[in-house]
Amino acid sequence: MAAPPPYPGNEKGMPPPPNPAYPQQQGPAGYSAPPYGQPAYPQQQQGYPGGQYGQQQYGQQGTTVVVSQPAYTVVQHFRESPVRIKCQFCQADVVTSTFYETGTLTWVACFVIAIVGCWIGCCLIPFCMDACKDVVHQCPNCNQQVGRYNRM
Repeated sequence: MAAPPPYPGNEKGMPPPPNPAYPQQQGPAGYSAPPYGQPAYPQQQQGYPGGQYGQQQYGQQGTTVVVSQPAYTVVQHFRESPVRIKCQFCQADVVTSTFYETGTLTWVACFVIAIVGCWIGCCLIPFCMDACKDVVHQCPNCNQQVGRYNRM
């Protein structure tokens, strides 16, 4: 099989000139293409094993990709019922145990009832009602207080 004949008007064996019907792509800013017929990469210099850029191969670049993810914290809202948490003291995954303590709402309700005129014994009713007290959550594993629900 014989080699194809050279392009008309190009007997030196060079590739044909670019076709004006297909415009050339523009490179990134500051990039200028080498003149027609010149190699795209610089030639290796004599005496240096890897050429101008040491041992790096052309077309291969070491790239480090750093992916940063937003750090988020879970905000746990404590209410009347026990919640499942990871204890910040013993790092155990537990369901909190709850108990009630006298809080601000208990005292405010007591004073309002006393001002209304029920000061003889009815003003002590809020101290007997869990609905007026604050809820304290503690870890059943280490018995540390992990949260509190203040009613007021």
